[in-house]
Amino acid sequence: MTNELNPLIHAATDTELPMEQHEDELDDELETTGELHRLAAHHFAAAAKYHLLAAAAADEDDEESNARHGYLAYRHQLNGQQYAEVAVMDNESLESTQDDESVHAD
Repeated sequence: MTNELNPLIHAATDTELPMEQHEDELDDELETTGELHRLAAHHFAAAAKYHLLAAAAADEDDEESNARHGYLAYRHQLNGQQYAEVAVMDNESLESTQDDESVHAD
């Protein structure tokens, strides 16, 4: 099914890179903890912007814009959440603090 909101995407399987090249690209894209927090903040700010646009569209009874902006807000919120989680998981000093606290709790 194709329409403006769901375009047909043609897969170009013959142009795909081998998995090793994908892994090299992923290694090059690793962010620092600071960059991860900035990316999370960027996505949360974008989510807020799209929520405001969705609210304005809802006030004007523009269902299509409301749905589109709501979807974009949701996607940015998910991306922001993922970057925030990775930033916290990558924070090694937090892990050592938790280990120290568990030792003192015994």
